[in-house]
Amino acid sequence: MKKILFRLIGMENYKQVVLIRNDLNMGKGKIAAQAGHAFVEAYKKTKMKNPDAVDIWEKTGGEKVVLKVSSESELIKYYDRLKRKFPTVLITDAGHTQIKSGTKTCIGVGPVKESEIDPITSELKLL
Repeated sequence: MKKILFRLIGMENYKQVVLIRNDLNMGKGKIAAQAGHAFVEAYKKTKMKNPDAVDIWEKTGGEKVVLKVSSESELIKYYDRLKRKFPTVLITDAGHTQIKSGTKTCIGVGPVKESEIDPITSELKLL
């Protein structure tokens, strides 16, 4: 309901986006943990660089989306593209459980304007 109300008064929708590697065969808990790291670190980075975006995002429901990429090279391709425009973080694993230390698992973005990130990520599928 809040999202509809804010759109009616002309406030643009913001969201956070995580792109996670689908080729690592991580368990559900590991995926959740890695996505959690990405959401938190992207939030902190955005809060420092664009606190107004965070404020609007929080007031409009805090939308979060998790998308999948098929490889490390695809992850890095998106990271390089997104970091030029948005507060973006690259998450690497500590290697304590399922995957080796230093493995790039995901990236987190924003919150950012939906209209600005969707054209870049729209071809990716939901996890």
